[in-house]
Amino acid sequence: MGWVIKMNKIELLSPAGNMERLKIALLYGADAVYIGGEAFSLRANARNFSLEDMREGIRYAHEHGVRVHVTANIIAHNNDLDAAGDYFEELKTAGPDALIISDPGIFMLAREILPDTDIHISTQSNSTNYGTFNFWHDAGAKRVVCARELSLDEIRQLRQRIHPDMEIEAFVHG
Repeated sequence: MGWVIKMNKIELLSPAGNMERLKIALLYGADAVYIGGEAFSLRANARNFSLEDMREGIRYAHEHGVRVHVTANIIAHNNDLDAAGDYFEELKTAGPDALIISDPGIFMLAREILPDTDIHISTQSNSTNYGTFNFWHDAGAKRVVCARELSLDEIRQLRQRIHPDMEIEAFVHG
């Protein structure tokens, strides 16, 4: 589960591993959910959403005023890039609100194929300093998910040194 503070508003972002969990997250007040597809997610071996399930889940969430972020957070090898491009072409029909990405090559593909979709940088990219956050902002990312080990004080320091439009997300455990 993650929290994002926007102009002093906290957004509740909840994982949704399947349609049942997506509906439960909405029932309990999630502002947004994140889901994985059958490929390109670090939890690809988990039971994730098929493309058809994604379309249905995104439609359902949007009908309830909830945003959907799709993970594509693998660290890609050369042979992943063509298939990732095909995957992003298919995602156009599903209409996610954002993609959660770790890999710069995957990031560049997503920016090219889905230019109007927000890109969030995954916690898997292990972003720990303002230079990295500013790099991702300049590349076109809307949000960076902090490395999990950052303290609240370190996150406050980031906020003071990064572009004011860059959103920060932090995981909350427990």
